[in-house]
Amino acid sequence: MTREIEARLEERLAANRRGGGETRIERQHEQGKLTARERIELFLDPGTFEEMDALVEHRCTDFGMAEKRVPGDGVVSGHGLVDGRPVFVFAQDFTVFGGSLSEANAAKICKVMDLAMKVGAPVVGLNDSGGARIQEGVASLAGYADIFLRNTLASGVIPQISAIMGPCAGGAVYSPAITDFVLMVEETSYMFVTGPDVIRTVTHEEVTKEKLGGAMTHNSVSGVAHFLAASDADCLARIRELLSYIPSNNAERAPVVPSNDPPDREIPELDTVVPEDSNRPYDIKKIIRGVADDGLFLEVHEHYAKNIVIGFIRLGGQSIGVVANQPNHLAGTLDINASVKGARFVRFCDAFNIPLWIVEDVPGFLPGTAQEWGGIIRQGAKLLYALAEATVPKVTVITRKAYGGAYCVMGSKHIRTDINLAFPTAEIAVMGPQGAANILYRKEIAEADDPEAERRRLVAQYEEKFANPFVAAERGYIDEVIRPRNLRRKLVASFEMLQTKRDTMPTKKHGNIPL
Repeated sequence: MTREIEARLEERLAANRRGGGETRIERQHEQGKLTARERIELFLDPGTFEEMDALVEHRCTDFGMAEKRVPGDGVVSGHGLVDGRPVFVFAQDFTVFGGSLSEANAAKICKVMDLAMKVGAPVVGLNDSGGARIQEGVASLAGYADIFLRNTLASGVIPQISAIMGPCAGGAVYSPAITDFVLMVEETSYMFVTGPDVIRTVTHEEVTKEKLGGAMTHNSVSGVAHFLAASDADCLARIRELLSYIPSNNAERAPVVPSNDPPDREIPELDTVVPEDSNRPYDIKKIIRGVADDGLFLEVHEHYAKNIVIGFIRLGGQSIGVVANQPNHLAGTLDINASVKGARFVRFCDAFNIPLWIVEDVPGFLPGTAQEWGGIIRQGAKLLYALAEATVPKVTVITRKAYGGAYCVMGSKHIRTDINLAFPTAEIAVMGPQGAANILYRKEIAEADDPEAERRRLVAQYEEKFANPFVAAERGYIDEVIRPRNLRRKLVASFEMLQTKRDTMPTKKHGNIPL
């Protein structure tokens, strides 16, 4: 190679590394944001990033764009390692044309997605973009569609994670929406289909970017985002942690992480975690963390639909997906948002061979016109469909209430759950004792000399018969009634036994989940 060619190569690579130049880089830092290249270097294991398409430039000649070319064209892409495992990554560079999507940089993104599919490795997208490059017209829109197609084809084959680390608006939002997990950074990221100015013009509503599509809005109100990060660095660290719980593709199992936490460890405090008064709330996370290896629980969707808790733990080093009713919020009832939240997580775990632990304390579905008119029948069926469809190992533990249709939905034996355990405090019935007694014994109560005393007697009689797990255990719907302190040992043994489980679905193209 001649010195002239070498100098030309180095000049272009240097231009690629400079991005939009020092002034724009400083502006990025002033906004509390890292640059695309800094984000990738911080995210991947040190020294492992292999950049691809560093010299790609756009081919647009309209609107004076022929004189505005930057090698890399507004996106940094390639592959590297996270904890020694291959990961493909692309990061939009806001310092170059505002990170806008062009035909050329869309092709870069598609290239890493195609390679990720071929080799079976996750794709992580770091989004920070002003949207489609207006100067390119339909070519940039076609680039978005090319990415959407790959997101769809890759779904359930390789994990896809999106971090929103700046603006993400218009058609750009639909790529993250298809991916498995979305993270957002407080105060510096936002997502919306139409911005505040358009909304003001069309509907006359006044709203800020933050309230409309900020990180907390999408974490707590819309449910679009799964994780809330305090900064770019925190966001990238969370992605690394998330990747440690999931496999690289749908043909593998999640990494096993050795732990010194004894698999047969007793947890005496679980004997008293469920209150004697069945109407008193308690925090289901105490049970989850108490059982988990080293008490570690990576909660997903922490701020959304708090009446159901989802996330990842390890048991005996094995990654486990957790779906749990939360009595501390709305009494643990299932509503529209909780059902959809749980269903999406169950389907992710099933697609990627992650066993499921269902922790059940549910009095039923949330009543009310808002729920009925909002489609709780259809929405609730999503969770039922997802759990019935799942073929991964499934273990359900009933801690207290398991009433009505919600009992069936939350991993009952009847929808192919492998192991069903119950605490002695479990109550398995069509409805609660008060409501049941009022229906079953309406005549007896009305004709009694002291109706209230008779009601109390009949409620106690119903509780004696149904407010326990023994009727279900007698029928084989519950495999074992266990002492709460032994829960960790029972779960570890169950999931170890189920490691070689094989289950199948009828031959079909795909089912028709009630969307």
